Parts: sequence; structure tokens; C-alpha cells
Amino acid sequence: MSDEIKIKEPPILFNETQSIIKKLEEIFNAPVICYWNNPRGSICASDVIVLYEILGKIGNHEEIYLFVKSDGGNGKASLRFVSLLRQYCRKLTALVPLECSSAATMIALGADEIQMGPMAHLSAVDTSITHDLSPIDRDNDRVSVSLDELNRVIKLWSKENKENKNPYQYLFEYVHPLVIGAVDRAESLSIMLCKEILSYHMKDEKKSNDISETLNSKYPSHGYPILLNEAQKLGLNAQFMDKEIHQMLLNLSNLYSEMGQKATTDFSEIRAHSNEILNILESSNMQVFFQQDKNWFYRAEERRWITMNDESSWRKNEMIDGAMKTSILHIA
Repeated sequence: MSDEIKIKEPPILFNETQSIIKKLEEIFNAPVICYWNNPRGSICASDVIVLYEILGKIGNHEEIYLFVKSDGGNGKASLRFVSLLRQYCRKLTALVPLECSSAATMIALGADEIQMGPMAHLSAVDTSITHDLSPIDRDNDRVSVSLDELNRVIKLWSKENKENKNPYQYLFEYVHPLVIGAVDRAESLSIMLCKEILSYHMKDEKKSNDISETLNSKYPSHGYPILLNEAQKLGLNAQFMDKEIHQMLLNLSNLYSEMGQKATTDFSEIRAHSNEILNILESSNMQVFFQQDKNWFYRAEERRWITMNDESSWRKNEMIDGAMKTSILHIA
């Protein structure tokens, strides 16, 4: 039965996205690099290798413009991402038309200037981690834990509990002590990453420290939206984006969203195939994306889906002699 069902594929809109990127480069008179995440994608170490592939193609320039749309991911990968970019340009300008959250905010911190559209926002960067000993959710998956969440639980306990009992003996029933220690360490790492990224263009150490501390501990939630005015108050060189540029970036994001749509093929109640583009990096004449391509099987006794026949990979489209050539980019 499954052999008769055609597996759905996401659309590849290379020509359409290239057209917009080339128009942007004509306006800026500088290279444009696009970095876009599907909501189920994230910033990861492999992105740095892909970025190197793209930068090797475009070479060194006085200025590079970076379009970023992402919900975040690995902060250490953000530092490596910025470090690599700064080796290929003297000035970096971040273009933020929509969300640029968490580890993506860290990437934006590495830019000399951040241009933000009317719907754009950065976010707090307080770190949450998914540890091997993290609590399990209803789908039997490990959940992420942040230091801010733990501190708020302890603060609320101390405020409401009149018997002065140690909150940790009760908290340890739900969160392993090693997880709490790991989260505390991750918080220190997050502050250090912000300072290091800002140092690529900000020489005022006190200002850098203040921005890093604020982003990590002064906002009521991890997803708190930092809009243009708030970004300026923080001390970032954030400017309002030109309307024409903003519309072009929205059009580009819409094309990426179409490429990143879920393409799920259901064979039965317990068998399915997923094809989904999660991360996209693109510049003139080159588009590289990570495509999830695998079968899923539901294991009822464990109440979770497991994968089979995983052919997920990074795939590269290039313009060579006027024609698009597609290849697999092998990244371990």
C-alpha cells in the first residue's frame, strides 16, 4: 500500500529567492547572506560549516548584509557564526524583519548595525538546556530547563512557604540536582558568549557587560520581545529598516516559508514519511538547506515516534553555466 503512495516533497524556489537577493545586492552594493530557520529548525554547529561554504564563494568584502530570521538554538554556534562572518568583512549589518530570538539575538549582537522592521524583535538570551536527566513530558521527551524558571520557583516557594522548609528537597523530586548545576553553568556561559560576540565591534567593556547582563537576567521571560526602542535603550545600534527593503525581505521570508512547509505523507496510523526543510542559508548563486527526509514509526509501548530510513542531509543548489545544479553537502 505504501509503495503506491507518492511521497510529498517541499518546493525548491531557488530562482525566485535568487531574484530578490540580487535586487537587494544592487541596492546595498554589497553581498547579502540569508539565514532562515523553520520554527522546527535551529541554529547549530553545521550552520557554521555551510556559512564557510558560502563565504568561500563570495570572498572578502568591506561590508556584508545578513538577513536573519530564527527562533534561536545553540549559543556557542552563534559565536562561531559571528566569528567566521567577521573574518570576511570590516562591517556587518543585520537585517531583521521578523523574529530574531535567543541565539539568533546573539548573532545580531555581532553586527555593527541592526536594521529592524515594524514586526521585528530580538529577545532575552537566558539559556535553557535539555539534559540527559531533564524531566520528561507527556510524550516521553526530555524538556528544557532554564535557570530563570528554577529561580522563580524557589523565590515563589520562599514567599509562600511559612514553615521555612528547604525548597530543594522538594524540587529534587522533579528536577535532578545535576540538571540544576548544569543550568547554572549554562547561564554563566550565555553571558560570556554575549560579551565575546559584542567585542567584535564594541570596545566599551562596561557597555558590553551591561548589555550582556540585561539580556540574560533582566527580562521576565525568555521570549520577551525586545522591540526597536528597547534595543536602542539597551545600547545597541538599532535602526528602523527602509520600507522597500522590509517588503523585499518579507517576500523572501514568504518564499522560505513555502519551502519550509511540512510535507508529511501518511501511510497508516503508525507509519509516515516526513520531508521538511528546516534551515536555509543563501547568497548570490548559492542556496544550501537542511532537509529532514525520513520515515516515522509509532511505538505504542513507549508512546513515541521513532525514525527509520533517515536520509536527511544538507543539499546545495548552485548556478553553474546558467543552470541550477543540485548536490549533497556532506557534513558529519
